[in-house]
Amino acid sequence: MDFLNTSFTPDGAPAEAIGDGRSFIDWLVRAALLDADDAARWKRRFHTEALDAAAAEARKVRQWVQEWISKWRDAPAANYEREVRRLNALIERASSYRELVVTKGGLQMTERLEIGAADDLIALVAAQIAMFIVTEQPTLVKRCAGPTCTLWFLDRTKAHRRLFCSAAACGNRAKVAAFRKRQRAN
Repeated sequence: MDFLNTSFTPDGAPAEAIGDGRSFIDWLVRAALLDADDAARWKRRFHTEALDAAAAEARKVRQWVQEWISKWRDAPAANYEREVRRLNALIERASSYRELVVTKGGLQMTERLEIGAADDLIALVAAQIAMFIVTEQPTLVKRCAGPTCTLWFLDRTKAHRRLFCSAAACGNRAKVAAFRKRQRAN
C-alpha cells in the first residue's frame, strides 16, 4: 500500500514522494525494500539522469497499479493475464541470490540483488505488489472517503466499514464539516 500512497494530497496540496531518482531510492530504503548500503552504492553507480528516469517510470507504474487495484477490488475473479504479464516483466528485470555473510551477531543468510540499470530498481516494487495481490483480500483495499484525500488503506477493522485513511485526520475533518453543516442549518 505504501507505494500507492507515494503521491498524496495533504491538506489538498499535491505532494510527491518519488519526484526524482534520489527520492525514489530514499523511499525504497524507508519502505524496507532496499538497505542503506545498497542505496548508497546505487546512488554512486547510476547517474542522476538514469535515477530520475527510474523515478519517472515508477510514477507511471504507480498509476497503472492504482488502476489495476481498483479493478481488482471491484472484480477479483476477473481475468488479469495482461496485468500479470506486465508485472512479471517488471519483476524479471532484477535477479537475486542468497549469500552467507559474517555479521557482528554471527553468520547470517542474506539475499543479494543484482541490478543492471537504474530503471531495474522498479523490480523491487513490482515484487512487493505481486506479494500484496496474492496475500491480501481485495475487499479490504479502500480509498479514503475524504473529499480531497488520495490515500489508500487496508480496512482491518472487525466490521470492515472503515471510511477514512486516518480517523484523526480525514475522519475528524468529516465530523467537523458535518457538525458545521448542522450548525448552519439551525
